[in-house]
Amino acid sequence: MNDKQKFLEIQNALRDKISLSNSFELSDIKTIAGVDLAYWKNQNQEEYAVCCIVVVDYITHEVIEKKQYSGKIEVPYIPGFLAFRELPLVLKTVEKLECRPDIYMFDGNGYLHPRHMGIASHASFYLNTPSIGVAKTYFRVDNTDYTEPDYIAGSFTDIVINGEVYGRVLRTHDNVKPVFLSAGNNITLDTATKIALNLTDKESHIPIPTRLADLETHEARRILNT
Repeated sequence: MNDKQKFLEIQNALRDKISLSNSFELSDIKTIAGVDLAYWKNQNQEEYAVCCIVVVDYITHEVIEKKQYSGKIEVPYIPGFLAFRELPLVLKTVEKLECRPDIYMFDGNGYLHPRHMGIASHASFYLNTPSIGVAKTYFRVDNTDYTEPDYIAGSFTDIVINGEVYGRVLRTHDNVKPVFLSAGNNITLDTATKIALNLTDKESHIPIPTRLADLETHEARRILNT
């Protein structure tokens, strides 16, 4: 069995366990962790990546904790199976956290995936924590395009594929590019939307946790790739 066949079996097995219901009360949410990775190649063309996690207070938006972990990428890139490349570094970074976040927000997809197994959904089974995917670019599934929402903050259109809602195109600020939101696991799409909007400030149209994680990965890559 090759890697793709093995990965496919794992995704199909986990897919049946995804829950699109809240496993928590929104009023109990205190901390959200933003997760992102950045890649580079060394002089020998070996691929490396760094994962950065930034934990923020859900109410005050203050940064509580930042951790990172870098290492060599051992899994080749196969479209639709990105989580297998990223998960080892994500879990190593999580091990370094001093607090336990209530929700993980990934710079990437969750349910918005051909088999509903983007990194946000996949990782949740190893983190045992609800998760959300927030992508900056659209991952097209079954050649389905999306409809632009109104250019008003809070407007959205759902991404419906074969009669099923896979994700949501969400406008977080007036007249800016939308983000592509999807539930990861143990959360509803509506709750994920509320959380994403609450965590978006005037600085950017990207929610604070993943925006800060993205900035951290770029700085970490700059330092490590020297």
